[in-house]
Formats: sequence, structure tokens, C-alpha cells
Amino acid sequence: MNIRVMTIDDYQAVYDLWLSCKGMGLNNIDDTDDGIDRFLKRNPDTCFVAEIDNKIVGAIMAGHDGRRGYIYHTAVSEKYRNHGIASQLVDKAINALYEIGISKVALVVFERNEAGNAFWEKQGFSFRNDLVYRNKSLVEIERMDT
Repeated sequence: MNIRVMTIDDYQAVYDLWLSCKGMGLNNIDDTDDGIDRFLKRNPDTCFVAEIDNKIVGAIMAGHDGRRGYIYHTAVSEKYRNHGIASQLVDKAINALYEIGISKVALVVFERNEAGNAFWEKQGFSFRNDLVYRNKSLVEIERMDT
């Protein structure tokens, strides 16, 4: 297996991977090729793909605001799960964030995504029951949950 920095050339393969994974939350703006290209340009060294036989089987997007790191859209093809790929991707992203001075990382997982929540718990991400997550769309966004 090879883990390398994600590029915009990986977009279609990564998007197809996301669509194949139950529990993903995508939308028609942030998750387009233009949206991902913007994210990768802002975070060129913190997003990664895992390849086996030159096929993308895993991906993680991580970025930061200068203060906190955030992880988005971590996915591994169902065929390749339970082989440590996701853990290696998380380690790679967290190390990349640490190297640029980020000291805390957060993420959001849908409550209904039991497998995702179990995975993040094993990775040492604690559940916060003292927070209320809020967001506000500045433009009309069409959600697509897998």
C-alpha cells in the first residue's frame, strides 16, 4: 500500500469512493471538483489517499484554520476495511497537522454512523456532549447522504 498526498487529479476516484461508503454526508458545492480543488489549494500537505495496485482505496481530508485542525471525509473501500488503512491515513493527516503547529483536531460524525463513531473512538477522539453543533448555509446547498 502507498499513502501519498491527495491532488485534484484524484478527485473522481475519491468522489466515487465517498459515494460507495455508507454514512458519508456530501453536498453539491463543497464536494464538487471545484470545492475540493479550493480545499486542496488551502491545505496542500494535509490530505491523503491510500493506493493499492495504483487504485485509490482510502482517503482523508484534513485542514486547519491556523488554530485547530479538522478532519473531513475519511473513507476506505469496504473491500479493504479492517486492515489498518484508515488508521494509517489518520496518523498521516494528524502528523501533517502537528508538523505545521496545530495542537488540536476535531471532526464531525453523523450520530447514525455507528461504524464511523466506533472507529473514531478507537482513534482516541472523545465524544463531546457539552457542545451543540450549529451551521448556517450562505448559499443554497443540496445535501446527499450515503
